[in-house]
Amino acid sequence: MNINWRIWLRKLHRWGAVLVALPFVVVIVTGILLQLKKEWSWVQPPASRGIGKTPEIDFEAILKAVRGVQEAEVESWADIDRLDVRPTKGYVKVQAINQWEVQVDLRTAKVLQVAYRRSDWLESIHDGSWFHESAKLWVFLPSGVVVFGLWLTGIYLFVLPHWVKWGRKPPRVSG
Repeated sequence: MNINWRIWLRKLHRWGAVLVALPFVVVIVTGILLQLKKEWSWVQPPASRGIGKTPEIDFEAILKAVRGVQEAEVESWADIDRLDVRPTKGYVKVQAINQWEVQVDLRTAKVLQVAYRRSDWLESIHDGSWFHESAKLWVFLPSGVVVFGLWLTGIYLFVLPHWVKWGRKPPRVSG
């Protein structure tokens, strides 16, 4: 039995695209938004500038400053997800568990900015973990593998007519 690889690859390409359409659209849209995170404050708050270049306040001063921000809903260190210290820019970003970000000056402990941060939420949608931890490995990873296969079959199907046009034999796909 002789297999027509062109027909088989076109069907594989078409059905693979249908199979991964929804997860791939999610990855594309969230990826575009994440690419714009530094350009669009809706995704990630813009960075402020503090006064100093070296940290002069301690952790308790940072916690006290963040406690004064109502939106962050911080009462103790248990309410804080992470700190991102930028000594050369003079501030620390304090991200609360509720995704509110408070930027605090490292010299004066003054609150520089308060904003809601959506980039982490978008990243979790982008990698599939927002849906369920298993979705990362059982939906988004296989979709990525299928998209890679679509890229390979698409390149082959694009190059094939050119091979024929140039009068060469197309490369054989083994299997």
